[in-house]
Amino acid sequence: MDPEPDAGEEAVVPVFFLSDSTGISAETMGNALLIQFPDVSFERTLIPFISTVEQAREVVAQLDAAMEGPVPPLVFTTAAVDEVREELLRTKAPIIDFFGLHMSRVEEQLGARGLREARRLHGVGDVRRYNDRMAAIEFAIEHDDGLGSRGLDRADVILLAPSRCGKTPTAMYLALQHGLFVANYPLVDEDLETTDLPRPVRDLREKCFGLTTTVSRLSRVRQERRPDSRYSSEEQCRFELRRATSMYEAHDLPTVDTSAASVEEIATVVIQTLARQRRRDLRRGRTPRP
Repeated sequence: MDPEPDAGEEAVVPVFFLSDSTGISAETMGNALLIQFPDVSFERTLIPFISTVEQAREVVAQLDAAMEGPVPPLVFTTAAVDEVREELLRTKAPIIDFFGLHMSRVEEQLGARGLREARRLHGVGDVRRYNDRMAAIEFAIEHDDGLGSRGLDRADVILLAPSRCGKTPTAMYLALQHGLFVANYPLVDEDLETTDLPRPVRDLREKCFGLTTTVSRLSRVRQERRPDSRYSSEEQCRFELRRATSMYEAHDLPTVDTSAASVEEIATVVIQTLARQRRRDLRRGRTPRP
């Protein structure tokens, strides 16, 4: 038998995300709940593509074994195929079945039975939307960290920030999940000598969005990349953040503090800001950005 955790040791809750497809939905919805418990530590395991009853039985055996550990596991599933779902629900572990919780209510409301096919949950059901997202990802890669200045006028948003403030993960998330064309531009010392916008984005102010963070957080993140360097010193971080903030304020740019926010939360702020700008443009009789 595994030893009990020490009294002063923080218990870690095993969490399993199960799916008969990629598992993206199980992770997204499960983590949306887990993030509400910041004082609890979780050890996450993704088990995707559970496509047969036999595979489901193997997963149930794994979950039941985890039940014998010091901390009972928490299980989230979005399995859509009835046979697989029913087998997974045989586990002794506490299981939250997102598909089962909601599908029956949707069917009741619509007066029709859904197909309950895994491919329908994550497949390329909307080809145009899928292609738009792929194009957005390509755009984000081509315009990552100031790599390409051509075509910036096609961007839905341009993220400005000093290095390591969260530009790249935010850009990729907005592209993958929302199909937005996002470029990110790193503010270096030369850019920060003045409050003018950098030349490549100077005529694109309405597309610019500033990211900032705290000095301690930025220094800590940079230490992992270049330990004990000028780049990671608190003095340099303080200078860059102060000058970047002055630039944002000079041009009335929307900003978000990324120091304690997840990439999902940062992306939500960006999307909400874009929506407000579109509404404002409509009220002013201007054509909103596509």
